[in-house]
Amino acid sequence: MAIPVALPRGKILVILSLALTWWFASLIPRYQPAIHQHFKARLDEARQRLPTIKVDWRPPQSPRDAFNASKVALLIEPRPLPHLVPQILHMISVVPPDWRFLFIGSEQSIVSVGRTSSIKYQQVIGKLDLMVLPDPWNITSKEYVDRTLTDPRFYDEFLPDVEWLLKYESDSILCANSQSSLDEWLDLDWVGAPRSFADSSSGGGGLTLRRVSIIRQVLSFQARYNDTEAEDEWFGKRVPLIPGAKISTARDRVLTVENVYVADAMGYHIPNGGEHLAHPVWGVRDQRKAIFGYCPEVTMLMEMKLERERCYDDPDSSQVWQPFDERRKMYFDRLKQKQEEDKKKAESSLGPGATEEVKVPLEITNWSLSGSKRAASSSP
Repeated sequence: MAIPVALPRGKILVILSLALTWWFASLIPRYQPAIHQHFKARLDEARQRLPTIKVDWRPPQSPRDAFNASKVALLIEPRPLPHLVPQILHMISVVPPDWRFLFIGSEQSIVSVGRTSSIKYQQVIGKLDLMVLPDPWNITSKEYVDRTLTDPRFYDEFLPDVEWLLKYESDSILCANSQSSLDEWLDLDWVGAPRSFADSSSGGGGLTLRRVSIIRQVLSFQARYNDTEAEDEWFGKRVPLIPGAKISTARDRVLTVENVYVADAMGYHIPNGGEHLAHPVWGVRDQRKAIFGYCPEVTMLMEMKLERERCYDDPDSSQVWQPFDERRKMYFDRLKQKQEEDKKKAESSLGPGATEEVKVPLEITNWSLSGSKRAASSSP
């Protein structure tokens, strides 16, 4: 006779839980697709209730991207001249807005130019770059600048994407009153200041617009010898020989006035700040007046004085180009004439036979002997 065994309640609960677990486990494979579908539907519903967020992220752009990399206005000047800042800012205001500017100088000229807030602003917006060329590049003299501009590596390293180069100097400037735009000259490969009406190259390079691809083409088969022609004259003789090259002459359009006067030229080049003024341009009083009226910016580049500061021997009309020896002779002739006139006046006022010493101002005498002051005047 079997004896009934009483199982503890705990064991009974364990057995029942295991049985239920096995039963649920056997149901999971059957209902698994339905469960997945249910959770997916609930998840999609929750996603639809979430607010929409659009993230518009763009990589930061350089300020230079706002300008045309193929158009650059270049100034090379190692001297810390006082007019460089107003000159650069004026050129920025006249040149079309998509052009970029590059100033290459020495440490002294870079510091002199770069410390002004107006120049710093142009740097921040990507309009202007200030650069000191690394070794072995050298710009301490005109000859070294000529070597730099006739070296193809200069264009490869510092102007890699440039196609149009406006090369100006510290003694050249564009006129704000000009009715033409610099972009109107982009169909030409080389345009500058003609030396004469017969000049077929417009070789004057103080203010020139150049197509860099033509320059590269010239430098690909020709090299300039050191201590020879200036780079503008060197290029001016070779660019016209390139098949298909387009240049401007004095008979066509003139971008820059240097030795040939054109009333509506776009700019002026005044070599060495007016030390050597061209007679055909500056030798006529009315013409000078017209120049100063049309392009008053040129006075920024010239060492001038006011009309009230005119010395006694300064010519009052058009003889601003005379050599110093001729001006000194003119001075003594006028001084002698003035002494005779003063002597006559003294005799007439003091009586017959009376004389009075005529004193010559010390500053006039010093000027006549040293020749340190110019005969050019700010008045036309």
